Amino acid sequence: MRKIASLGILAMLMACAPPPAPDQADRLTVGTVQREIRQGMSGADVVAVLGAPNMVTSDGQRRETWVYDRISSTSAYTQSGVGGSLILLGAGQTSGSRSTQQRTLTIIIRFDERGAVRDYSYRSTSF
Repeated sequence: MRKIASLGILAMLMACAPPPAPDQADRLTVGTVQREIRQGMSGADVVAVLGAPNMVTSDGQRRETWVYDRISSTSAYTQSGVGGSLILLGAGQTSGSRSTQQRTLTIIIRFDERGAVRDYSYRSTSF
C-alpha cells in the first residue's frame, strides 16, 4: 500500500514539473535561422541559438564555415477494418496503408576573419 501511495505522489510531482527544455533538433528550424541568425553575430551566439554544428571547415583565409545537417523521418499507419455478422466466428478483415516522409534541413553559416557571421544559407527538402 505504501508503494502505491509513493507512486501516486511521484506521478503528481512529475505532472507539476516544467516541460523539458527543447533539444538541439527542436531548435534547428528554418524559422529559427531566419528569426535569430544575423550578420555580425559571434560563434558563441550562434551556438546559443542553434547548438553545436555537425561540421566545421575553414578556407584559405582561415574563415570558418559551419554546417548543420538534420534528417527526420515520420511514419504513419492507417488501418481500416471490415466486420460483419461473422464476428463471433472470428471473421473480420483489416487492411491498412503505411506512409513514410523524410525531411532534410541543411544550414550553412559562413564567418568572417573576426569570427562574426558573414552570411548564411539553408536548404530544406521533403520526400
